[in-house]
Formats: sequence, structure tokens, C-alpha cells
Amino acid sequence: MAQGDTGEEDRVGKYIIRRLLQMIPVFLGATLFIYWLNFALPGDPTAGRCGERPCSPAYVEGFNAKYGLDKPFIVQYVRYLTMLLHGDLGTNYYNNTVVHELAIRYPTTIRLALVALAFMTLVGVTAGILAGIRKGGIIDNLVTILTLLLISMPVFVIGGLAQRFLGLQWKVFPVTASDPPSWFQLVMPGLVLGSLSLAYVARLTRTSLVENLRADYVRTAKAKGLSTARSIGLHALRNSLLPVITYIGASVGGLMGGAIVTERIFNINGIGGLIWRSINQRDGMTLVGTVVVLVMIYLVVNLLVDLLYGVLDPRISHD
Repeated sequence: MAQGDTGEEDRVGKYIIRRLLQMIPVFLGATLFIYWLNFALPGDPTAGRCGERPCSPAYVEGFNAKYGLDKPFIVQYVRYLTMLLHGDLGTNYYNNTVVHELAIRYPTTIRLALVALAFMTLVGVTAGILAGIRKGGIIDNLVTILTLLLISMPVFVIGGLAQRFLGLQWKVFPVTASDPPSWFQLVMPGLVLGSLSLAYVARLTRTSLVENLRADYVRTAKAKGLSTARSIGLHALRNSLLPVITYIGASVGGLMGGAIVTERIFNINGIGGLIWRSINQRDGMTLVGTVVVLVMIYLVVNLLVDLLYGVLDPRISHD
């Protein structure tokens, strides 16, 4: 038994190393593409830095030389990649390090994403289970209608409605958040941010559960005398959660980066607002550094999701 456990640990360890090595070309490709997009963006990063008058040629020349903007694209990218390998995300055009900018705002966005993740997981999975068990019933039809409604509505509309009713009319939650916001102030923005993903989680859970309830192994479990609750909980639900976990894992990066609209609606000083400001001000170093960190988070979360597969379904091998 001990040898078997050791062999499984070795396989998992080799799998993790292999996945980490696979992340390297993905990370390099993503950073290259992101940096190229920033390089190709129109606009002048010195615009507005000299008041209402255009900046002098000497100032523009000095600015470009200071931040390496006068170099060819490939030279800029190699220089930036070298900085990344040393853990340096660079300095933005306002002489603030990108690491400092992220350190100020990331805790807020992480807390917002956690609220949205908890909301979409708990409510979405529960609604999907109830709809799948009672297929064709009132709950199933209600879940279908509500999820379609959420999918069809843009985030800014949901946010506006939430502010109108939950904030102003019913006074359940504050309309905007302070800086830094409390957990309570992040509840309503988290509900708005996770609303679209909640709809997909509920529909995916429902579809997967209905399919597994028709499987032979569930009918066999019931024929052997296993109760309906145990056959669903131990067998059908466990397998049904695999595609749901895949979607939730893929949604984490979207929650972190997709908070731009939500944070602007509720006046939250987070990563979404930083990305929006960086685009408007043509602050390429901050923009690239922020997106690079999001890519790293996405890759790590997907690795954790793959490892979780083996916990939910022992038949899945990490060979």
C-alpha cells in the first residue's frame, strides 16, 4: 500500500513538473502577444503630460529614451522579458513601480473575486442540482428562465439595477464602496460580477447531472439498494462536477480581469480600474505588467483544477 502511495505521489510530482514546463512557452507566447498589442496601440504616451500645450521635442525625446520607447519592438520586448525573469515588472510613466501599483489594488480585486466566486459556486451549483433532480418541474423551469435572463443582460445593466433596487430603494447594500472597501461593501459588486458565471454554472451543473442520472452506474447503484440521495451524492454529482470545476477554474482569470466594468460602476479602486486607466493614459508598462500577472494566475489556477480532477475521480490518471 505504501509503495502504491509512493508511486502515485511520484506520478503527481512528474505531472506537476511537466505542466510547469508546458507553462513556459505559453507564458512566453502570452507576454509576447500582450507586449505587441501594447506596442501597436495608437496614441502618444506623452499627450497631456505638459498641460494643454504639446510637449516639446526635447521632452518627448528624453521621455522615450528614459522608458526605451525609442528602441525597436524586439529590443523593448527582450529588455522587458529580462526584467520579468528578475521579478521586476518595471516602472510606469509616473515613476511608480508596477509591483507597488498592483500591491495597492490587488487585495481589493482578490476579495471581490472571492465574493463573486463563492456566490457563483454556491448558488449556481445548488440551483443546477435542484433543477437537474427535478427535471421538467417548476424549479427546473424557473432556473432556466432566470439563467437565460442573466445571460442576456450586460453587466452594466445588472449593476445599475442592483444599485437602483438593492442600494437606493431597499437600502440593503451601499451603492458605492470606500477605499479600501469592507467585505460588506463588496457583496453587491461581487453578486454583479459573478452573475453571468453563475448562470453558466447552474446550466452546466443541471445538464451534466441530468446526463449522469441516466448512466448505467447510477441505475446499478439504485438496484443494489442505495438510496436516491446517496446515489446522487456519491456517484452522479461527483462526476457531474468535473466540467463545472473546469468552467469555474477558467472563470477565475475572467473574474480578476473582467472586473473592469464592475469596479467602475461601484467606484472600486482595484485591478480593473488600473487596467482602464492604463489604457486611457497609454501607460504601457502598467498595462502589460497587470495582464502578465493575470496570465500567471490563470495558468496556476488551471494547474490546480487539473490536480483536483484526480481527487474527484480516481480513474483520472496524471501519467
